[in-house]
Amino acid sequence: MNKSVKVGLILMATAGLMIAGGCSSPANNPSPSDTGAAPAAGGLIYVITPAPSNTFFKAEADAAVAEAKQLGYDAQAFSHDDDANKQSQLVDAAIAAKAVAIILDNAGADTSIAAVQKATDAGIPVFLIDREINQSGIAKAQIVSNNAQGATLAGQAFAKAMNGTGKYIELTGLATDTNAQVRSTGFHSVLDQYSDMKMVAQQTANWDQTQAFSVTQTLLQANPDVTGIISGNDTMAMGAVAAVAAANMTGKVTIVGFDGAPDAADAIKAGTLYATAMQPATKLAQMAADQADQFLRTGSTGQPEKQSVDCVLLDSSNVANYTLFGLSS
Repeated sequence: MNKSVKVGLILMATAGLMIAGGCSSPANNPSPSDTGAAPAAGGLIYVITPAPSNTFFKAEADAAVAEAKQLGYDAQAFSHDDDANKQSQLVDAAIAAKAVAIILDNAGADTSIAAVQKATDAGIPVFLIDREINQSGIAKAQIVSNNAQGATLAGQAFAKAMNGTGKYIELTGLATDTNAQVRSTGFHSVLDQYSDMKMVAQQTANWDQTQAFSVTQTLLQANPDVTGIISGNDTMAMGAVAAVAAANMTGKVTIVGFDGAPDAADAIKAGTLYATAMQPATKLAQMAADQADQFLRTGSTGQPEKQSVDCVLLDSSNVANYTLFGLSS
């Protein structure tokens, strides 16, 4: 056989084998997106909240961590203690640890914007719970209780318990927390309609039980004819309950709170707290973890950035069905 013909036959055979064997190509080796398969879950999720000594914040941190782990992620909880500088340091730590997402109950509506922006610029999506920031378009989600609706419920219950008359005190929360003002405004949207109800004092106790005890003691001494106290959260309400007891005024002063904490439920059962507007703390945290997972898998949460969940009034009529920031069916 002619040598050139032989070489030609060998080259043709080699090409045929390459075609038959299938040279590697995108068409022959489709990516997960070509097959419709979702990326696998995994990686570290940072959960950052205020101090876990408050049962509300502990409940949301525990719920977010548990849900994230259930979805296949590693998750760790940290506290910024309502300190914006510490919050910034924790965001830096999350970036250094190559976290895939941050679930954050922030340390201030304005002071937290830079921290959320920093995480976003580093490629870490942030999912806010409980407290909003005063800017949209940075966080992937801002999931909060419907504070205005809950405060309206609390205000209505308070007015009803006081028969629409009497002097009362309002304890307000941390000034940098938008929830403090939203709740106060919600209370007054109801209470200011009652001409026979008079607020004799309005003072912050910064969401703190010890401060609330001290503040309430002082205010009761100055206003011994007070018959009601409405509080921006249950932690302060429990401080008020203790101060009222210390003044031998239990049963003479109606107290209403906000949050739906376990100790508030116990106080309702004991008759020392009239009612509280219960926030779905665990639900908010679980929603954030679920939406973080959805975003990491698909690039979208499938939900609008700002989302609110209604509160439920907890009082003697339903407290027997209380679970951790919820009601059993």
